[in-house]
Amino acid sequence: LVNENGTITIGGSTGVAVAMGLYYYLTNYCTVNNWAGQQLDIPKELPKLPKSGVTVSANDRFRYYQNVCTVSYSFVWYKWEDWEKQLDWMALHGLNLPLAFTGQEAIFQRVYMKMGMTMKDMQTHFGGPAFQAWSRMGNMRGWGGPITQTWLNDQLILQHKILDRMRALGMIPVLPGFAGHVPEALSRLYPLANISRLYDWAGFNDTFCCTYLLDFGDPLFKEIGVSFIKEMEYEFGVDHIYNVDSFNEMKPKSGSAEYLQEVGSIIFDVLQTGDPDAIWLMQGWLFQDKQFWQQAQIKAMLTSVPEGKMIVLDLFSEVSPIYTYTESYYGQPYIWCMLHDFGGTMELYGALDSINTGPFEGRNMTNSTMVGLGLTPEGIYQNEVIYEFFMENVWRKQPRDITKWIADFTRKRYGKYNKFVDLAWQYLKKSVYNNTDGFKDHDKNSIPMSRPRYRHGLHPHVWFDPEDLYAAWDLLILSADQYKNNSLYQYDLVDVTRNSLQIISIEYYNKMIASVMINKTEDFLINSRMLLELLNDMETLLASDSHFLLGKWIAAAKSWATDISESFNLEFNARNQITLWGPRGEILDYACKQWSGLLKG
Repeated sequence: LVNENGTITIGGSTGVAVAMGLYYYLTNYCTVNNWAGQQLDIPKELPKLPKSGVTVSANDRFRYYQNVCTVSYSFVWYKWEDWEKQLDWMALHGLNLPLAFTGQEAIFQRVYMKMGMTMKDMQTHFGGPAFQAWSRMGNMRGWGGPITQTWLNDQLILQHKILDRMRALGMIPVLPGFAGHVPEALSRLYPLANISRLYDWAGFNDTFCCTYLLDFGDPLFKEIGVSFIKEMEYEFGVDHIYNVDSFNEMKPKSGSAEYLQEVGSIIFDVLQTGDPDAIWLMQGWLFQDKQFWQQAQIKAMLTSVPEGKMIVLDLFSEVSPIYTYTESYYGQPYIWCMLHDFGGTMELYGALDSINTGPFEGRNMTNSTMVGLGLTPEGIYQNEVIYEFFMENVWRKQPRDITKWIADFTRKRYGKYNKFVDLAWQYLKKSVYNNTDGFKDHDKNSIPMSRPRYRHGLHPHVWFDPEDLYAAWDLLILSADQYKNNSLYQYDLVDVTRNSLQIISIEYYNKMIASVMINKTEDFLINSRMLLELLNDMETLLASDSHFLLGKWIAAAKSWATDISESFNLEFNARNQITLWGPRGEILDYACKQWSGLLKG
C-alpha cells in the first residue's frame, strides 16, 4: 500500500491479496467495520500512509473457508446478490480456498441417470434444500424432499456465478468428489455390485436412514467417481482440489490399518484418474471419534496418499486439535481451523486466548506441516468479534494484547471511541469470550430454545460470571443515546440483551423446577409466570432488529418456489431445520435460533 499522487494505491499478487490490502487500510486507517451492519464513516481526506508505504503479507499459503454444514445452516437460501456480498467479505478477509459445494446434485443426477436411474430415485436419495449437507455426507437420505428439478437447475446456475467470481478474485474453489454414498437404486440396476448399508445416524427411521455405501474396491466406485469429475469439468471446469469425506460421523467397516490404507489409496486413485493434478482435501472431523480413530488408524489413512497430495482440515483446532498428537498429521499438510459454532446457534461465545496463540503454536511446532488457517463454523452470523479477531491471524506476526485489540475494535466498529463502551467490551472479553474449559458450544439446553422438561432437567453450561455480562449490558445502555443511528451498535445491544435474558431465564427455570419437586404450587405459578414473561420480553426485543426475525428466513426460503407445492415444502424445510430437525425431532433444537417468531408462538 503506497501514497501516490494524492491517492492510495494497493497492489497484490491476486484479487484476494488486493482486497485484503484494501480491508487492512480501511480498518487500520479509516476505522471501518461491517457484517451485521456497516460502519463506513471514511474521512473525506484519506489518511496518509508512511512515506515508505505499508506491506502486508499472509503467513501461510491457504486461508480456507466453510464447514460442509455452512451451506445448509447459513447459505441455503442465498440468491446471487447474497453470494456477491459473501464473496466480497471473503476476499476482504483474505480467504482464498473456499468450499464450493452448490449445485453438485445436478452433476450427480447426470451421472446416475446415464446409469439408468430415474428422477424418483434421485428424490429418495438427495436431501431437501435445507438438509443437503447431510445427504451429501451419507448421514441420511431423502429427508426434506422431494427435491424438484427446478431447484437442481437453479442451484447449478448459481454455482456457475459463484465459481466465476471466486476465480476472478484469485480464489481456488474446493469442489466435491465422490465419497461412495449412492442411491438405493444402484442395487436394483447392478445387483452384483458390492453395496452395504451404513448404520442409523441420529435415530432416523428406515425411510431416511441407513444410506448405501458402494464398496471402495468395486469397479463401479471408480467408474462413478471419475465420471463425476469429468461431468464437473465439462460443466464449469475444475481447480484440482477436491473435498471427499466418506466417514463424516460414520465409522468404516474395519479399523485395520490395511483396510484404511486401501480405502485411502483407492479414493486418491479415483481423483487422480479423473484429474491427474488432483489434491484430496479432507475434513479432519472424523478423527474426533477418538475411540475408533486412534493413532494407527489415522496414520494408515493419511499415509495411503503421497505426501503433499492431501490437505487435512484440523477442523476444531481451538478446542480439540488433532495435529498435536499425530506428528503434524504424519507429514501431510494441514490447515489450523477455528470451528467455533455448531448449528448456527447464537449464544455469545468464544475462546479468545486459544485463537490468539494457537495458530502460532501450530506453525512453530517442530516439523510442522501447517499450510494455512481455516474458518470452519457450521453457521455464521453471530459473534462477529471472534471472526474479526481470528482472521487477523492471516497477517499478524505474533499474538496480540487482547485488551488493546478490543479497545481498537470498539472504535472501528462504532466509528468513535467511548470509554464506557470499551469497558463494556472488556467485560465481554473476560466473560462470554473467555472460554477456557474446552466447551463445545452447541447452545445446549438454552432455556428459551429448549423443549420444556423437568424430570431430567435442563442444565445450561455457564463458564463465566453472569455479573460480568450484566455489567457489559449496563454500560452499553449507558451509552446508547450516543449511537442512535448506528446499526452495529443497535445489533450488539440487542445481542447482549438477548444473551443476558437467556442467562436470567436459568434462575426462573431452576426455581420453577424446585417448586415442582417439593410440590409448592404457589411458588411454581410465580416463577413460571416470570419465565413466560421473560420469553415475551425476548420476543419483543428480538423484533426490534431485522437480524433476529424468523420471517426473513422463511421469506428467503419461499423466494425459491415456482408453485404452491414447492413453496410449502421450502417453508417446511426452513421451519423443520431450526426446530425439530428431522421427522420426529431426531436432532431437536440443534440448530435453534433466538429469533422473533420462534419464542412466543
